[in-house]
Amino acid sequence: MNSVFRNVLAGSLCAGLATIAYLVAVTPPDSSPADAQTQTTIPLGWLGFCQNEPKDCVEKNTNLAPAHLSSKLISIINRTNRWVNTTIHPRSDQRQWGIEDLWSYPDNGEGDCEDYALLKRRMLLEEDFPPSSLLITIVRNRKGEGHAVLMVRTDRGDFVLDNLSDEMLPWSKTGYQFIKRQSENNPNIWVKLKNASDEEKIVTQ
Repeated sequence: MNSVFRNVLAGSLCAGLATIAYLVAVTPPDSSPADAQTQTTIPLGWLGFCQNEPKDCVEKNTNLAPAHLSSKLISIINRTNRWVNTTIHPRSDQRQWGIEDLWSYPDNGEGDCEDYALLKRRMLLEEDFPPSSLLITIVRNRKGEGHAVLMVRTDRGDFVLDNLSDEMLPWSKTGYQFIKRQSENNPNIWVKLKNASDEEKIVTQ
């Protein structure tokens, strides 16, 4: 084997290993679907948001298939999640607006958890994600506080985009207690998740 061939072979091997390492790094593990149960109450914050942004509260989704989790889609999701987390500065509704809970786009560069989730949803819709795959979800964090995240439904399970993490996480690996989320059929219908309490009001922070 001459030196040129050995160098080419070595280079190809290194490139192959680098490609494998890259795919491992950017591809999240398979998740599981979040088990939705019965219909439940709609968060007051979502109702208020829809009064201000009616065009973003279309009543029925026609494409109910989960998004195909290709490498391109993973790149878009990660880029969107990190950009929003880096660009938007955290500020509570009480400090910003003087009220307990107001859902809105953080167009002024400040917001709390649901505002991050709403902006990620809007940006991914602009990337032609099906609306049925982008579901605002209410959880309780490790401190028992109300918190909002964006759940992304894919053909490899359901993942969470969180303003507290730059990683695209399988929903069951977040350590959160999942309470309710939007129905994939209709963003104005909310469903209780498996084993969740039926909470009339939960304030997100």
